[in-house]
Amino acid sequence: MSAATHPAPTDTSALPPYVLALKERIAYLPEQHIQRVLRAFQVGAAAHEGQTRKSGEPYITHPIAVAGILAEFGMDAETIIAAILHDTLEDTALSRAELSGEFGEPVAELVDGVTKLDKMRFSSRQEADAESFRKMLLAMARDLRVILIKLADRLHNMRTLGAKESDSRRRIARETLEIYAPIAQRLGMNKFKAELQDLGFRALYPDRYRVISERIRAALGNRREAMGRIEGALSTRLIEERIPVRVVGRIKSPWSIYSKMRSEHKSFAQLMDVYGFRVVTDSAMSCYMALGVAHALYKPVDRRFKDFIAIPKANGYQSLHTVLLGPFGAPIEVQIRTEEMDSVAERGVAAHWAYKTDSGPANSAQARAREWLSALADSQANTPEAAEFIENVKIDLFPDETYLFTPRGDILSLPRSATALDFAYAVHTDVGDHAVAARVDKKLLPLRTRLESGQLVEIITAPSAVPNPAWLEFVVTGKARTAIRQYLKHLQHEDAVDFGHRMLDRALDALGTNLDAIQPAVLEKFLHKSKFKRLEELLSDIALGNRMPDQVASQLVSSRGTAARGAPIAHVAENIRITGAERGVLSFANCCHPLPGDEIIGYLSPGKGIVVHRVECPNVVELRKSPERCVAIEWGHDVQGDYRAELRIEVINRPGVLATVAAAIAAADSNIENVEYVERDMAAATLLFTIEVKNRKHLADVIRRVRRTGVVSGAYRYPL
Repeated sequence: MSAATHPAPTDTSALPPYVLALKERIAYLPEQHIQRVLRAFQVGAAAHEGQTRKSGEPYITHPIAVAGILAEFGMDAETIIAAILHDTLEDTALSRAELSGEFGEPVAELVDGVTKLDKMRFSSRQEADAESFRKMLLAMARDLRVILIKLADRLHNMRTLGAKESDSRRRIARETLEIYAPIAQRLGMNKFKAELQDLGFRALYPDRYRVISERIRAALGNRREAMGRIEGALSTRLIEERIPVRVVGRIKSPWSIYSKMRSEHKSFAQLMDVYGFRVVTDSAMSCYMALGVAHALYKPVDRRFKDFIAIPKANGYQSLHTVLLGPFGAPIEVQIRTEEMDSVAERGVAAHWAYKTDSGPANSAQARAREWLSALADSQANTPEAAEFIENVKIDLFPDETYLFTPRGDILSLPRSATALDFAYAVHTDVGDHAVAARVDKKLLPLRTRLESGQLVEIITAPSAVPNPAWLEFVVTGKARTAIRQYLKHLQHEDAVDFGHRMLDRALDALGTNLDAIQPAVLEKFLHKSKFKRLEELLSDIALGNRMPDQVASQLVSSRGTAARGAPIAHVAENIRITGAERGVLSFANCCHPLPGDEIIGYLSPGKGIVVHRVECPNVVELRKSPERCVAIEWGHDVQGDYRAELRIEVINRPGVLATVAAAIAAADSNIENVEYVERDMAAATLLFTIEVKNRKHLADVIRRVRRTGVVSGAYRYPL
């Protein structure tokens, strides 16, 4: 049924005052849309009948207040209606079909996008929150209005947080500061962000908030005259140059001051000893002219100018930023922008809202937001676990960006501290997967190099290059992390299937048979009983240590299908050979650091796969108490890669000795991962080096070179 079949109320005197206030705020909508909004109030009020907020007010006052916040942004009727009904699917008997039939499918989609997943079962509260958040982000990718409703919902909840219990207040405030305020910033909605941050700060740290707020008020009282003089001088000079402007003083918020005091280790006095002004004019050309006037009036501070008009921030923000030396010796921070830029800076994706399709025009913040959300949708498709997805999103919510140039002159925005490898994945996943080095401002540098704004970056690739687990230790973007993990999971599965096959074959060989001799029907029956769909799943499970190959082999052989072939003849099977390339299922024990050339043994650790130990490792005695988990392995002929080893070196304690030893290790083509002093006195010291070598022979060469330095009294592998 459509909304037209339900006559909307014409007697406004019957409406509560808070609904009349909303009706006034949506006066910009056509009359028929206003009637649909009032109808939504009727449906919502009936659905929430008898429900109250913690404060005792009727529950419907909350969704009406959320709709009122969105009306301030001039949102369309569908968004206002969805805001009024945003809790109905979760908290009332109203169904999605009824919503869709009454108000249309777009409204039902919006309400469904905001609805939490309380009815699903999760192992923890954190997982439930993560899954709910993931669903909301995916709904955002389909329709940006979902996040606007969610942010308005969170803003009103924060404004009325006082009625909640202390623990709930702190949890909601922390979530607001960690997730919702950064999302508002990422979408360019600075007005939302600022209020969410201050409300979150007040709820989480009430005493700190009170102290800082009082000090801000006192400081502003003392500075009013100086602010007026600077504002007057700026306005007068700009008007003389016939540049249409309005100049307004900017006041730092309590949260802004508190977070800068912590991150920049500055005192309150240092942060407040800055005058902030915003200059708003009519065009980009006028912005640059106003910049020239400001620089002529007060001397600019070196290296403190930023042009976000030519290179907008990732959230669409545009403005010129400069710092001037004021008449009182204090710095003056000035932002210069157009009215359009000012609106986008304050409201972001909600500025000048007229809902557009993906193909239609949009402001810069809307366009940037869609790019970001599209990237998030790709990320979640490759990230099965909700908590991992949220971790990637948090990484992408960095407030500071680094702006970099591609060889073609395109601009890429990455979080601060991004590496050349993050840049490679930002260009394309294939570029990241095959990256080997980077050319930064024409200098050849490693992939782990941290990048700085303005650099020209070119990625060098090789078809044979593949992602390395060590990459996860230095990338910072969610896209890079997701792509690397996805590749490694695929690699692990392939390695696990291959290794599991070799382990099961060896176990069957010990019983005088092999996998090919097992009848298909017997194998199918075993797989079905073990709840595996394919043989590959069983083989992978064996390699990851979740099933014992000897037990699987025994069960297959003892079945009737193999009995007809005669009793198996047991004999000793060959060791499984490893090349070191099976890193997906193999790991090397930190207790003994096995190297190619060492006599080794494998231990099946559940979920981890095979952990390789040296046979003389002290822990092997304990491992052999579980013989079914011990795997007979040996090094193959074509061993590859670098392996970690530890060197214990006793030296004469004198200046330069560390550098001498390090140079000797480097001369032997070994990379030093870490070095630490184990013991140290006036005469001697013991150093523990963690290095990378190819094999035992390479390690012996390193030790020989170290002993020849003349500063070493002893050098040996550790543990022995």
